[in-house]
Amino acid sequence: MAPGDASPPARAPGRGENSPATEVRVPVFDLQDLTVDLAGRRVLDRLTCRTSGSAIGLLGPNGAGKSTLIRTLLGFHSPAGGRGHVLGFDAAREAREIRSAIGYMPENDSFIAGMSAVRFVRYMGELHGLPPSDAMERAHEALFWAGLGEARYRKVETFSTGMKQRVKLAQSIVHGPKLVLLDEPTNGLDPPGRAHMVTLIQELARQQHLAVLISSHLLPDVEACADEVVILKQGRIARVHDLRAERESAYRFLELDVVGEREAFEAELDRMGCEHAPTIRGRLRAVLPPELKLRQVFAAAEKSGVVLRAVKQRRDTLEDVFLEAMGERPLVADHQEEAGHGGA
Repeated sequence: MAPGDASPPARAPGRGENSPATEVRVPVFDLQDLTVDLAGRRVLDRLTCRTSGSAIGLLGPNGAGKSTLIRTLLGFHSPAGGRGHVLGFDAAREAREIRSAIGYMPENDSFIAGMSAVRFVRYMGELHGLPPSDAMERAHEALFWAGLGEARYRKVETFSTGMKQRVKLAQSIVHGPKLVLLDEPTNGLDPPGRAHMVTLIQELARQQHLAVLISSHLLPDVEACADEVVILKQGRIARVHDLRAERESAYRFLELDVVGEREAFEAELDRMGCEHAPTIRGRLRAVLPPELKLRQVFAAAEKSGVVLRAVKQRRDTLEDVFLEAMGERPLVADHQEEAGHGGA
């Protein structure tokens, strides 16, 4: 990166700015049969996916290959087969260009003893090629954005865990990257600290021409920030899930415990435009279109002569998606409404 080429550090959107972020022009990640062997063992096995969201979650249990995938895309591991592109750059041949275009927030602390927050963030900006004066200006801006304006001259070792996490976030954006990698950004934080960090990540994801990759074990935090998630299992892609499309969908999911002859009730659901299918527990799962009300389902049950012993209204959470990708049964529904009779 040439000095002065970086864009300004990310700032919170202006007051009243609620429009979604501009889409990145090229896919953030584009993998085609990406395969990686380490020490004679296959660690990543033919990964194929393309992600273009402004915020991407990378999920998987320990040993699934998340760290290996990131290191490979940064050019630290050579693929045994296939290819991977980051922001349009080939990971095998253009690793320097990739590394100059990203910011990285590590999971573990890696500060320099005796440095103040502003001196540390300025130093990281200089390592990315910024002139000292520009690096200092951007360090102040990034720390103010992260809520550390009053503490920026204090030594980092005196900071709380939450403040240290925000220093790491500030140094990851000081040089104006196009992609920010966040490794367990909310790990170890108390509830207020987690909420503050999630808000900052959401603001980053709304910035134009900036993408965010979040690797975390805290699924609610990823769900709150990400547009897409890539789930790895044993070195393979178990699922790529579009959270943005699910949020924008107006459809609602019902799980119905039906007592009686179901054929007439299912015919009524068809007439109403409700897609439905049996569940593994013998219940009926239906998709309620936005124009229909729940009371119309009860009315259809009464008309069909069946009893709805229980109705569960829910939308799949990221935890449900993750457990399904891992081959485990999803947890119980989030919201439940019990009905004693079909005409209730």
